[in-house]
Amino acid sequence: MFSSFVHRFSSPKSYVEITRKFFPYISLFGFLLLLIGWIWGLAFAPEDAVQGNSYRIIYLHVPASIFAQLVYFFMSICALIHLVWRVKLAAYLIKSAALVGAMITFIALFSGSIWGIPTWGTWWQWDARITSTLILFIMYLGIITLHGSFSNLEKADRLMSILVVVGVVNIPIIKKSVDWWSTLHQSASITISDGTSIDPSMLYPLLISIFGMGLTLISLGILSSKFYILTREKNKKWVQSYV
Repeated sequence: MFSSFVHRFSSPKSYVEITRKFFPYISLFGFLLLLIGWIWGLAFAPEDAVQGNSYRIIYLHVPASIFAQLVYFFMSICALIHLVWRVKLAAYLIKSAALVGAMITFIALFSGSIWGIPTWGTWWQWDARITSTLILFIMYLGIITLHGSFSNLEKADRLMSILVVVGVVNIPIIKKSVDWWSTLHQSASITISDGTSIDPSMLYPLLISIFGMGLTLISLGILSSKFYILTREKNKKWVQSYV
């Protein structure tokens, strides 16, 4: 019964129709939140007592780092759904999300390097957090490359899903790396168990930036997935009528 439920409500056609209705609201709200968070954080939040104004890159780096991991976690859920229930939409979403994931992980690495120059005195260190995040970026690129190297797209979907499931082991390593190993990277300033060590005047624009970036990435994911779905399903009648 659950299998029939999954297949009924996860068809590419249903996905395209549903996302078309919600996309304008998600994209607009996400853009506004991101704009508010960045303006507040960059122009109105106070200067940090230790790092000065260099800390302001957290309004880009922290959200990017969070969603670099969350996008991959989303892909792993889709991979399990595809492998267990053979839902082809799940495979489409993996391929589309990988593009978004690679982009946001690159932004996390790049912004972290910029932050490292005034903070650590160097733009790069092979410490656990940075190295594991670099591996995540390589994983994204590998998933995209693997899928594009097969002419049999159904086989490519399955192998891609397997690779995603195997690679998810890197996510807890990234998360706990600062606790497990000696590293230059600071521990998390916001945790569920211990709350936050950030002053509210800096925290609020950061939270707004995180939510704004999340909605913006969802919007980009919708655009990417709709384009890929219409490409993969181009011979179906519903696509011809939709276009």
